Order: sequence, then C-alpha cells, then structure tokens
Amino acid sequence: MRSESRRPPLTDDRADLKALRMVLPYLWEYRGRLVLALSFLIIAKLANVSVPLILKQIVDGLNQPNALLMVPAFLLIGYGLLRFSTTLFTDLRDVVFARVTQRAIRRLALEVFQHLHALSLRFHLERQTGGVARDIERGTRGIETLMRFLIFSILPSLLEMTLVGLILVTQYEIWFALITLATLVIYIVLTISITEWRTKFRRAMNEMDSKANTKAIDSLLNYETVKYFGNEEFEARRYDDNLQCWEQASVRSQTSLAGLNIAQSAVIATGVTLLLLRAADGVVQHTMTLGDLVLINTLMIQLYIPLNFLGMVYREIRQSLADMEKMFRLLGINAEIQDDPGAKDLVVGPGAVRFEHVDFAYDPRRPILHAVSFDLPAGHKVAVVGTSGAGKSTLSRLLFRFYDVSGGRIVIDGQDIRRITQKSLRRAIGIVPQDTVLFNDTVYYNIAYGEPHASRAEVMQAAKHAHIHDFIESLPDKYDSLVGERGLKLSGGEKQRVAIARTILKNPCVLVFDEATSALDSQTEKTIQAELEQVAQNHTTLVIAHRLSTIVDADQILVMEQGSIIERGSHRQLLDLGGAYARMWALQQEEEAKELEHAKKVRLTEPIVAVG
Repeated sequence: MRSESRRPPLTDDRADLKALRMVLPYLWEYRGRLVLALSFLIIAKLANVSVPLILKQIVDGLNQPNALLMVPAFLLIGYGLLRFSTTLFTDLRDVVFARVTQRAIRRLALEVFQHLHALSLRFHLERQTGGVARDIERGTRGIETLMRFLIFSILPSLLEMTLVGLILVTQYEIWFALITLATLVIYIVLTISITEWRTKFRRAMNEMDSKANTKAIDSLLNYETVKYFGNEEFEARRYDDNLQCWEQASVRSQTSLAGLNIAQSAVIATGVTLLLLRAADGVVQHTMTLGDLVLINTLMIQLYIPLNFLGMVYREIRQSLADMEKMFRLLGINAEIQDDPGAKDLVVGPGAVRFEHVDFAYDPRRPILHAVSFDLPAGHKVAVVGTSGAGKSTLSRLLFRFYDVSGGRIVIDGQDIRRITQKSLRRAIGIVPQDTVLFNDTVYYNIAYGEPHASRAEVMQAAKHAHIHDFIESLPDKYDSLVGERGLKLSGGEKQRVAIARTILKNPCVLVFDEATSALDSQTEKTIQAELEQVAQNHTTLVIAHRLSTIVDADQILVMEQGSIIERGSHRQLLDLGGAYARMWALQQEEEAKELEHAKKVRLTEPIVAVG
C-alpha cells in the first residue's frame, strides 16, 4: 500500500528558491504585460532621477544677478512635467501589472485547493482545518506581497541607485561616490543580517497563529459539546494559551523591527550628513555651486527613500516567503492514492463487484482485513454484519478507493479499480454513510449535490423517494431553508434522509448503505427501508448493517469477525446454521422484545385525563 509521504523540510534558502520557482511561471504567462510594466517602471525612474538635474539648473539660474533672464520657462515647465511623469508611469505600471498579480493568487489558491481534495482520506482525518485554512490565507497574501515587491521595488531601487552613482562619479569628485557606496553597503549588510535574525520570530508568530486558529475553529465546530459540559472557560483558556505565545512572538517581532528601523535611519543620516558637509565645503571653496549642493541633497533624499523602502521590501519579502512556506509545504505532500499513468475511465456495465483475497491495514502493525473474498452480482443485494471493529465500513472505503488494498484486488465489471480513474469509479458508486455531514447551505443545495445539473423537479422527486419532501415543504423557506454548520439545524433522521435523497438523485449503478437508517426511529426506518428496497431493485447494493431486521431480504449475508468472513448465506440459511449470526439475531430479537414490553408498560402507566 502506498503511504502518503511528506517531503523532508527544506532549508530556508531552498524553500525560498522553491517559492520563487513556483511564482515565476505565472509571471511568464503574462510576459507581454510584464515587459510593458517594466518599461513604464524604467521611464518613471529616469524621470525621477532627472528632477534633481533640472532643479540644479533652476537654482543656479536663480542665483545669478539677472535671475529671470537666466531661468528659461521650459526648465520650470520641464520640472513640473518630470514630477508628473514619475507618478503617471508608476501608476500605469500598477494598472498593467494588476491582472498578473491577482491571476497568480487565484491560480495558486486554486491549485492548493485542488491538491487538498486530491489528498487521501488519511490526510484529512489527521489535518486541523483551522490551521490549514490560515496557512492558505497567509500564503496567498504572501504571494501578492512577493510579486509586488520583488518586481517593482527591488529592481527600480537598484536602477535608481545605479543612476545616482553614475551622476556622482561623472560630475563630482570620487569622495561623493565612495561615501554613497559605503553607506549603501553598510545599510544592505545591516538590513540583511538583522532581517535574517528576525525571521525566526515571524515563523513563531505564524505557528502560534495557526494553532490558535485551529483551537478556535475546532471549539466552534463542537459548540454543542462545549455547552453540554459547561467548558466555555476551559476552551477560552486553551485558546488564550496559544494567543499568549503568539503575543510574545509578535512583540519580539515588532521590537526587533523598531531596532532595525533605528539602525537603518542612523546609517542613512550619517551618510547624508557626510555628503552635505563635503558639498558645503565645496560651495565655500567655490569649487561647487549652490545648485550642486541642492542637487546632491535632492539625490540623497531620492536615494534615501527607495533605500529605506528597500529595507522594508526585503523584510516583507522574507516575511512573505515565511508566510508562503507552509502553503507550499501542503503542495509538497504527495497524494497517497493516485491514478495510474495509463488509467482509463470505468466502462460501466451491469455493476458486478468482486473482492478477491483482499488484505488491508491502516497501519502495517495492525491488519484490518484478512483475505476477504466475496461476489456482489449485478442487481443483487449483499449485506455485511458483524461486531464493531470487524472491518465492515472499511469495505466501503476500499470500494471507493479512499485507500488501496494491501493485497488482493477489487474489480467492478471485471475491471481492477486500481487501473481506472478515481473520478469515473466514484461517479459509478453512491453511498449513504452512517454519519451524514451536510454543507452549510440550503436543503436544495445539499440534495442537488448528488447531481448538480439535475432539474428542480428531479431534486424534489428524489426528496419524495426519501420521504423528506413533506418535511421540507413544512419549513418556512421550504427547499431554500439553511441546514446550518454540518447540518446541525436538522435532526439525525432528517440529515440521513437528505443523504438518501442525494444518493437517489445521483442514480449510480452500485449503491452502498453504511448503517443508512441507524439514526432513524423504528417507524421512519420501516418507511424508508421500503423505499430503499424499491430503489435497490435495479442496482447492485452493498449494505453494511447493524440492525439485522433491515437485511433479512438480502440475497447473501456476510458475517465478519476480526477482519475475516466467518459465515455467509441467506438469512434462513444462517439461522439454520446456528452460528454467530443466529446468536446475533436472537440477541437483537430479545432486545426488541424488551423495548416493546417497556413501551407497553409506559403506555399503561400513563394517567388517564378525563375530558368534559
């Protein structure tokens, strides 16, 4: 049996490279928009760097005795146009690239969603819904941050730094370029070092946030249980314990961020001060003009803004990668059950099912089924009974291929279910499970889920077959009534009848009833049982039963014990055999007789109320 495997945890650098590799294809898909956006970005940065050069000419012109003659009007107009161009092309860049970012988020979120549905039942039995939901939420948000900052913050900042460096080198003495270069190097090294150290706090925040959310969702989903035992304060304490750990990690993250900001500002302030001192000395020595001083100051301010922003961008990118890490880890989980490369759709025939020497174990150390073999001929009804833990429900899970058999095989109409697509297999089988969980939507939606393209008349007909139509019509909103979270607004019997209606609407060739009437009262059970028998007449039916009275008409009854079939035959044959089935039948008959006797006593002892 293949087991669901998790790839080994990646180191930080490998995880970052993996995240970048997963995002790049979405950028390349819109390469035309990307090139156009980058063109707008370059134009915006060229305009931004040109502003101080124009400003120098204006200041030098105004510093002359005949100022108005020395400052042509086109310089002032050009200054205004360059300022406007910087904003215009930056916004145009965002307009062009918006679809790329949002499409990437949509595609990756959908990919994770589909991957989660592709994972096996084993994964979903072990997962914590709240934590997974929060991981996906943070991951998709991190994608947007990564794409926005990586393309339109890192690249333009580097471009602007290069242009400023060229201006300083070509027009002024080497000291200006050296001071600027030293400031940049110190700033970048400081930012990277402290940010790498801070990343562990962000990871701790994410971990505690997911745990707190898991506790909250789990508690709210089990609201009734919490109320039954009066454990509101206990649940609040559990939730707050995780929030406290999250708070501590968050405080450390925020305080370390403040320390980083202070250090960055100190480096920038020192660099700007040294440059201005050098420029002021040049003005005093008449080797530089007042316009040069203004130019250098403006260049440094323009350089400081993206440089300071670059520090924030690097922090955000690192945090985004940390946020995306868990989401990509979900994508790294290999599906336990996968279609074979050459798998074909099931060729639906009459619906004959056969289990051939099937062995199975959820855990290799604890086998569940041992060489189980039986035939379920087309159109026949086979029932499986036995004590709790005998492996009855495991048969239906294997038939649906939620797990693969450890040994032997299962075939439908002569086709090994491991050699056909899971989608076509599950389309051919319908089930009414023992524990029915409904979507938090309308009654109509939950019934129609069996066949989403069915007409309203077909949905209502299925409800009538399941004897729930009259109940639905009695509701204030009829078929548009909401069933609540996991169907909690309905009783157990009502939920079960919705599930029966949903399966009837699907109209599969093979039907599985896994304790399908276990949540119903005796009268309702008998009514629905008659309908189920009518529905099952033209279907191959596997019934997993607890109440033996519901399967006396089965063509064959299998008695299971500790994962093996110990008896098989019709109801009458098994009674005549006098084995395990006969003992189970006698015990249930005795229990039903006691219940009937108790009910009679209750009716006899009820007080008679005189009327009139």
